[in-house]
Amino acid sequence: MNESIAHSGAWGIALIVIVLVSWLFYRYFAPIRWREWAGAGLVQAFIIALYAEMYGFPLTIYLLVRFFGLDSAYVSANLWSTLIGLGETGMLISMLLGFGLALIGIGLFVQGWRQVHRARKEDRLVTHGLYAFVRHPQYTGLFLALFGEGVVHWPTLFSVGLFPLIVLAYYRLARHEERHMLAEFGDTYRAYQRRVPMFIPRWGQWRRFADASQDGIDDSDSQWRKRP
Repeated sequence: MNESIAHSGAWGIALIVIVLVSWLFYRYFAPIRWREWAGAGLVQAFIIALYAEMYGFPLTIYLLVRFFGLDSAYVSANLWSTLIGLGETGMLISMLLGFGLALIGIGLFVQGWRQVHRARKEDRLVTHGLYAFVRHPQYTGLFLALFGEGVVHWPTLFSVGLFPLIVLAYYRLARHEERHMLAEFGDTYRAYQRRVPMFIPRWGQWRRFADASQDGIDDSDSQWRKRP
């Protein structure tokens, strides 16, 4: 077992990655209200647990092997390759799929932040770009990135367990934000709600949605009005 997870124990690398990923998250999320901090706290716990196991100590694999009688000829720090028994091939497949989802998610997260940040500065409602496909592309991107990295690429007991809690927390945060948007933009936002899904694009729009994460910001056609 020790030979299969020889990369474990690299706590210095774990610390560096945790700091870098946390900086990226807080750079583009910038929580202000307590509801935002609550969701951010769950994400922070997810990040710490994920990379502490990835580069530090493989707690999930240790528990499965030592306490749950996992019988496998190949024990890896990656949960899927251990359970399925595909060895390095399984690790490579999960890594590529996970990184792909994570990169798409990060692109959505960053581009969504740029669009909404510019709209807030100009006191308007953005309904084009990513926001033409979902009402909360930042959260969609966050979910994809966390799912890709912490469930597909490197699942742990903590990352798999925290993921649905994170989705629930940001769903409630999104509903709270939308109440504010309705109070501010009224019927304009209500019509937008009826037209555009919350987190998941409609069938057949995923490719255009992903492409929009790489497009330049062009909100000239966005519907907006000043506050009274």
